[in-house]
Amino acid sequence: MVSSSAQFIFLCFFILFSATATTATDHIVGANKGWNPSINYTLWANNQTFYVGDLISFRYQKTQYNVFEVNQTGYDNCTTEGALGNWTSGKDFIPLNETKRYYFICGNGQCFNGMKVTILVHPLPPPPSGSIAANSTPSGSAAPVVFHKGLVGLRAFVLAFASIWFGSGWI
Repeated sequence: MVSSSAQFIFLCFFILFSATATTATDHIVGANKGWNPSINYTLWANNQTFYVGDLISFRYQKTQYNVFEVNQTGYDNCTTEGALGNWTSGKDFIPLNETKRYYFICGNGQCFNGMKVTILVHPLPPPPSGSIAANSTPSGSAAPVVFHKGLVGLRAFVLAFASIWFGSGWI
């Protein structure tokens, strides 16, 4: 039988490694008003901070509206010519995978009624200083190793070891 102090130590390690996970933000265009005409999407976008890996989602009646990703010319002129993407489900989740300015419009003519939004996606902020490897390197050599996404391999090892140690078998 394992002592309660060993169980407590395992619990502490589990919480420590679980807490380092990162998650993306889902930015719902228009918040509770959704993707509809006559809404100030510029104001909405200016109150958001978008990072690489986040999602932008559009909620609308699929029989009335749609979403096109366009270039700046398509955005300025409300045209879908040369569109980079087209979504029509009414509940569209679009990954923001690049650091750049994105342009979205409604392609059925409602763009002229304000159904367009442009957003600027920023690179991920640097990880907290505790995430940088403990070994520092001399000036002029390779950059320090940064552990992104929370040491997934070590977490798996700890979980497997703990499940065997505590007698619950493999997960």
